[in-house]
Amino acid sequence: MPESEFRSERIRRISEYGSDASLREIADSWILNSMKKMYLYNFDWLGRPIIQYPEDIVSVQELIWEVKPTLIIETGVAHGGSLMLSASILALIDYCDAAVSGSQLNPKDSIRKVIGVDIEIRKHNREAIENHPLGILIDLVEGSSTSSDVVAKIESEALKHESIMIFLDSNHTHEHVLDELKIYSKFVSVGSYCVVFDTFVENMPKGYFENRPWDKGNSPMTAVKEFLATNQQFEIDTFRENKLLITVAPSGHLRRVR
Repeated sequence: MPESEFRSERIRRISEYGSDASLREIADSWILNSMKKMYLYNFDWLGRPIIQYPEDIVSVQELIWEVKPTLIIETGVAHGGSLMLSASILALIDYCDAAVSGSQLNPKDSIRKVIGVDIEIRKHNREAIENHPLGILIDLVEGSSTSSDVVAKIESEALKHESIMIFLDSNHTHEHVLDELKIYSKFVSVGSYCVVFDTFVENMPKGYFENRPWDKGNSPMTAVKEFLATNQQFEIDTFRENKLLITVAPSGHLRRVR
């Protein structure tokens, strides 16, 4: 089958997933039950724990390769696996560019960078991230992602880049995510994405997340809905969500269109 035909068939198939109630029911059931077993805590990326479903990991890879940003800003660091994922795809983009141009690759000269922001970056995680071979592409910023000091540091770096992607995965309360969206959306370049993780919280039973400040009705998805009600620069990439089916970010892939 020619690639063009293969891709057309894929698009048709994925488009049908959106209206397949039985398939979505199976996917929702998997998320509900696998979350109870902490399934998404089981994976690593290049040696660092990454707290994501494999489907979302693959999706992030696709997004970065499609957009080819020079700067990725992530809120929420944890063990650093998601930072390694972003940095590794940026490094591969550099490698491919060098291979095509015939130039010599030196990671120290890369214009691509990942910034990880967290209110607390534990010492052992910081050391592991900074000492990782990909640590050269990663900057860590400790502090609240919505504080003026942190935002000023981010903005200073963002001004050097024309293609920027954002991943929001820190405090999942409505208020915090909405504040993050208002602040960080301005950095996203047209055609790129702001991915809001853990919007799935809104689809879970009330009280599902014990000892957490977020819950159904107070979640990243409620923040996304309020944000989009007044911001016409972004739209939800429903095609990507239909393709994934199993994702912690339903309605969370926000593409900047203007």
